[in-house]
Amino acid sequence: MNQPCRDLFSGTSPRVKQELISTGLALADFVHRHPKRITAVIAAVLLGGGGGAFAVASLAPTAPSEPLRLVAESVPSPQLESQADLLDTHRFTLYRSEQTRAADSPETLLRRLGLADPAAAAFLRKDAVVRQALFGRGTAGRTVTAEATDRLELQTLRTHWIEDDSDSHFKRLVVDKTADGFTARVETAPLVASQRLTSGVIRGTLYAATDEANLPDTVTKQLTEIFESNVDFHRGLRRGDRFSVVYESLEADGETIRAGRILSAEMVNRGKTFQAIWFTEAGANKGAYYSFDGQSLRKAYLAAPMEFTRMSSGFGMRDHPVLGYRREHRGVDYAAPTGTPVRTVGDGRVEFAGVQNGYGNVVFVKHRNTRDTTVYAHLSRIDVKTGDNVMQGERIGAVGQTGVATGPHLHFEFRINNEPQDPAEILAEQRESVPVSPGGRAAFAKLSANMKLQLSSASNITASTFE
Repeated sequence: MNQPCRDLFSGTSPRVKQELISTGLALADFVHRHPKRITAVIAAVLLGGGGGAFAVASLAPTAPSEPLRLVAESVPSPQLESQADLLDTHRFTLYRSEQTRAADSPETLLRRLGLADPAAAAFLRKDAVVRQALFGRGTAGRTVTAEATDRLELQTLRTHWIEDDSDSHFKRLVVDKTADGFTARVETAPLVASQRLTSGVIRGTLYAATDEANLPDTVTKQLTEIFESNVDFHRGLRRGDRFSVVYESLEADGETIRAGRILSAEMVNRGKTFQAIWFTEAGANKGAYYSFDGQSLRKAYLAAPMEFTRMSSGFGMRDHPVLGYRREHRGVDYAAPTGTPVRTVGDGRVEFAGVQNGYGNVVFVKHRNTRDTTVYAHLSRIDVKTGDNVMQGERIGAVGQTGVATGPHLHFEFRINNEPQDPAEILAEQRESVPVSPGGRAAFAKLSANMKLQLSSASNITASTFE
């Protein structure tokens, strides 16, 4: 079966055979060294069409027409040493922030900032301004920002704080390194207000919903004060009620220091929508909350003399808990722990502040219309004096059990022409409805249109979150 292979070059002269072998070896070498060119040639042939005649060029290397020459040229080496010197002299700045702690010392604070600078630690320890701002009482929790060299040496250190929650300015401590050593100074700058919006859905309590929405407690308090005449936040909230709020965020050097005033708010309770917007009339010293149709939301009187409480005894005839016989109760009682703040329900002037018979410590406030008087009795302390002018919501004392009382509570009366009236009915009926003035309507319309869009955005954020 097996037959010896025939010589492919049989009948060929030795010279021609040698030339064919050389050509084949050259072709194989070219293909090996230039596979991409071969592929391109084949692709061009295939793409050129199905028919036609093609000329195949010889793949053998073309003999050079001129003799080859070897050229040698010196190439200068890069200046590596000078480049290394430049890198060694290059400097950059490091930044880091940390929170101060109650037990901090200069060394521990700098260590947490990633710095190793004994000179800076010595300065922070001996400078009185720095000690008070960073290591004094009540300084824990302040944000400290440091700028340092790549050698971990302090260049600048900053922190800021506010003296009082009602301040519109903040203090800034600046520690700088100079040619002569370190210096420290305290600057005063205004807080920068930005707007934030949020919303939430009531699934349990109001505070649980506002916590879930990351609403600051001070803003939650404002929300209840704005709508307390329309919404019973104690017993009237229902699952599925919702709120949307646009409020100020007061910042110092880009860090939020505290929340400011509510700018607009919406509360949906039992299917009813209540809205509010803060607006200041041109030339007015203070703004007020209005509905979106321009009507004032301010009532002449607050719904209760305390923010959160419960009525323990109503108005009318009852069995006196101390005297033991039936007699008329000329006001209402609110049960609350001793020390709970008591506020005046309306603007007015303190007619009496002191001790009086069974009332114990008591405050009488005569209101603006000269017919109405409110009484706050059994106080543990009195924070006003006779003749003081008080504004609605201002603290005038604290709950106690002075006088004839079986336990801590507030006895509250409402009198018209010195005749006792049921406070629950009077406070629910009295309203001060003052619309936006004609001159302020254009500005109010522009502001309300913007706030409607923001409240809608807040509501949509919550809806998309729960979906």
